[in-house]
Amino acid sequence: MTTVIVLAKECVPGRVKTRLTPPFAPEEAAALAAASLADTIEAAGRVTADRHLLWFDGTAPRGTGFDVVQQPAGGLDERIAAAFDAVTDRAVLVGMDTPQLDPAVLQDVLDDDAADAWFGPATDGGWWALGLDPMPRRGDLIRGVPMSTSRTGAATHLRLADAGLRVRPLPTLTDFDHVAEALAVADAAPLSRFAAQLAAFPARRLAVA
Repeated sequence: MTTVIVLAKECVPGRVKTRLTPPFAPEEAAALAAASLADTIEAAGRVTADRHLLWFDGTAPRGTGFDVVQQPAGGLDERIAAAFDAVTDRAVLVGMDTPQLDPAVLQDVLDDDAADAWFGPATDGGWWALGLDPMPRRGDLIRGVPMSTSRTGAATHLRLADAGLRVRPLPTLTDFDHVAEALAVADAAPLSRFAAQLAAFPARRLAVA
């Protein structure tokens, strides 16, 4: 049994991608987040798995074909840990801000029997994907890890290694929190909804390029 989990939240202006403002208005940053979420859901939905789960904060988009579960309260580490503890099979979790992700990479995680954990580092020092085989209280591998820092990836990887897991690295991707990163992501996925949405703001794009 296998599960793909997309960790996401409602794209409300002023609550998502706030580090994109300025130069973008809160409504524009929210539109970029929504486009990225749509791209991510589409890519994750192309992965052959027994279950597709949207681990969501807020009102989820309709018609995704994913099972929707509301995130519990707590810090990001607690919410990610709860997602892994909520499923009992092999699971791979991705966030909503790497719309350039390749579904084949996630498929390889679910089909690979040569590792116990799969780790996708991000260029900012965090991570964009984490896969874990079934194990008791596997969410404890994440609880207490400092999130949204340049050390998050290293701290997470250390937890996996200290647990004696065979860790397989995944490609390094850029997630977008700042404008330069958004431009890099759009360049990596020029046909995505995200790239199209970013291109709808040409004056700002030229101003920061």
